Amino acid sequence: MTHELNCIQGRKFLYAILLIQFLITGCKLTHPGLVFGPELVPTRSEISLSSELPRASGWNQAKLQSAMSFMDSAGTTSVIIIHNGELVAEWGETDKVSSLHSVRKSIVSSLYGIAIEKGLIDISLTLEELGLDDRNPPLTKQEKSARLEDLLTSRSGIYHPSIKDDNGPYPTPGSHPPNTHFFYNNWSFNAVGSIFEQLTNLKLGEAFEKWIANPTGMEDFKAKDVRYQKGKKSVFPAYRFWMSGRDLARYALLYTNQGMWRGKQIIPLEWLNRSLTRYSGNEDQVAYGYMWWIMPSGVYLATGTGGQKIWIDPKNNILIVNRVNTGKGFGRAAWWTSGVRVNNSHMRKLSRMILEARLDDS
Repeated sequence: MTHELNCIQGRKFLYAILLIQFLITGCKLTHPGLVFGPELVPTRSEISLSSELPRASGWNQAKLQSAMSFMDSAGTTSVIIIHNGELVAEWGETDKVSSLHSVRKSIVSSLYGIAIEKGLIDISLTLEELGLDDRNPPLTKQEKSARLEDLLTSRSGIYHPSIKDDNGPYPTPGSHPPNTHFFYNNWSFNAVGSIFEQLTNLKLGEAFEKWIANPTGMEDFKAKDVRYQKGKKSVFPAYRFWMSGRDLARYALLYTNQGMWRGKQIIPLEWLNRSLTRYSGNEDQVAYGYMWWIMPSGVYLATGTGGQKIWIDPKNNILIVNRVNTGKGFGRAAWWTSGVRVNNSHMRKLSRMILEARLDDS
């Protein structure tokens, strides 16, 4: 009964939001794709990655069509599938720029690897050595003993309120010294972003544009597409990367090509390998590296709210990029109440369907 009441209340809230949007704009509502998902169709040729990547052959098109229908029913905005560096399929609005949510963390991990190679960052330094503190309350001596590396692995032992809070429940402050306990929380990730900007004298968007977006020929990303949110809970703002599916695929390809793009090393290989090392969890568990998730199957992924996914299966040389548009403004409110969610179960099934569509062992 409680669940039913919550559903009714949620629908009432959604209808109220949609009515307000209609009254303000005086025009047709533009949100339906956020709630139900847009119609998923093959990507238009003018926005295709086919000009960048060779087309794959040896695939059962009927089975690929079934996979597209499955993701259409899930409500996804776009999907890109790459095998051995060749483009297998593209579906949907791959040029749609929307929030990556927590995929931001994996991207910032890459920026750290580049900054370390440039001699700009030392992740063995503690927060005390970096001169960092927070407010409401200030950090304790134990918390300041956390190394920057402990923040990257989400083992900082700092359970401070954050902007865009994860809404707990949090461990008791001081209950775990740094590097003794994994706890996924936005305080560490927000702090990692601010520390990067302090040590490199570059905004996150500027660094990504200069070090990754431009060298890989991204078509839609601009430095301004990293957006910040400040608040009273912490001195460290939240940040969001907004990016299209086709640009995210270019980034993800670096992780299937040993950090290289057209023969040029973009992300240091040594850092890439360290990033995908299990620092929490073992081979039988979901594990965490430097802001990347590692599955028991060997798949590693970057994942964000709603269904933002980089899904890399090194055993089968498969890369899948999935995007779900979670909107902005009134649309975000509509999505948050009743919008599409694509989860890892969808991705596992899609991966199986893709593998079954291979006609040979290429």
